[in-house]
Amino acid sequence: MSFYTSLSGLQASQTDMSVISNNLANVSTNGFKKSDASFADVMASSLSTSPTKMIGSGTVTKSITQDFGQGSMKQSSSALDLAITGDGFFAVKPNADGTQVNFTRAGSFQVDANRYVVDSNGSNLQVYPVDGSGAVVATGLDQTVNLRLPETSGTATATSNVALGVNLNSNSTMPSGSFDRFDPTTYNQSTATTIYDSNGNPLTMTSYFVRKTAADTTDPTSTSTWDVYNYVGDTELTPTGGSSPVTMTFDSSGALTSPTTATSFDPFTPGSSSAAQGISLDLASSTQLASPFNVASRTQDGQAVGQLQGVTVNDKGMVVASFSNGDTQALGQVALANFSNPKGLRQLGNGYWASTGVSGSPTLGSANTKGFGSLSSGMIEGSNVDITEELVNLIAAQRNFQANAKALDTSNQISQTIFNLRS
Repeated sequence: MSFYTSLSGLQASQTDMSVISNNLANVSTNGFKKSDASFADVMASSLSTSPTKMIGSGTVTKSITQDFGQGSMKQSSSALDLAITGDGFFAVKPNADGTQVNFTRAGSFQVDANRYVVDSNGSNLQVYPVDGSGAVVATGLDQTVNLRLPETSGTATATSNVALGVNLNSNSTMPSGSFDRFDPTTYNQSTATTIYDSNGNPLTMTSYFVRKTAADTTDPTSTSTWDVYNYVGDTELTPTGGSSPVTMTFDSSGALTSPTTATSFDPFTPGSSSAAQGISLDLASSTQLASPFNVASRTQDGQAVGQLQGVTVNDKGMVVASFSNGDTQALGQVALANFSNPKGLRQLGNGYWASTGVSGSPTLGSANTKGFGSLSSGMIEGSNVDITEELVNLIAAQRNFQANAKALDTSNQISQTIFNLRS
């Protein structure tokens, strides 16, 4: 019997060393949770066996359970690298259209070729859908959706109204010669305004200001005038029912007396679009004061289609995309799952776990709510393996193995002695 007792000890020590070796092998694996082997003694007894004379029959592996303690935190430069501090798991789907859901603590996510947010194994991160205001509209594991980043935002709108509020220096001199936009000596100032065509393409509208007459400072009723030439690219804009340029008139105090309403221009067709476009220019807030030229206000009502520029994830797990046109869009809230008994989860490899009858069904929630930990963006949870602790455990397991091997050798020697007895 002692032979088999020592053999069970050897097997238990071998199992312990295998578990420890696996922990050490995954010391750099993100989201890895170390395992602990537990053992129990074996007793063979019957009703007739005296409780004071019972001898054990060795040991068996009782369980190999995972320790879901917090792993080390590593800082990252990616907003899609997520780490859970406390309880909870990310829910991911290995197949975009499948129903299988796995759970992981490895939160290193990236964007694939189809703009889906996936982990290092290509599984889709699950989020709760939200409405336009960012409010969650559905909960539950069966209602989560794959997180996908949109390519654009908004609808292209052609510019139809431009408003400029400028100050023209009352001390400016009148240029000599006819206006030539390629000759800066023929105009006093210019300013460029970005407008958009019907496809959302940016165009440059340039306004050139040329002083024509100066007011008589001795006459309070005297006025001064400026001509404004407007171009979109190489196309000169012509006022509807009139001719270019637009004439601005100021009184002796520098207040604009005309035009006091927006000036409409004949439609033109930009080279980047096939649709004709009409524009009006409002200069009503302009002034003529003894100070340098400046643009006090500039507005236009066109809009380009916004291109995705970045994505952020807040501490509640809300994923928000930002676009080049200034739009922001909530895309979903990261779904977290928890279990009544995480140690009952089935390991699948690649940092994945699956629920079992021992773990219980997953409870879904979100970060910073009851039963769930906090979520950090730009962080990755590493392994919770302590190298020093594992090496000490490995030495202890090795000593246990050597001790059981020695006991086995002693049992063998005793058996050999008995076999060598002669009558």
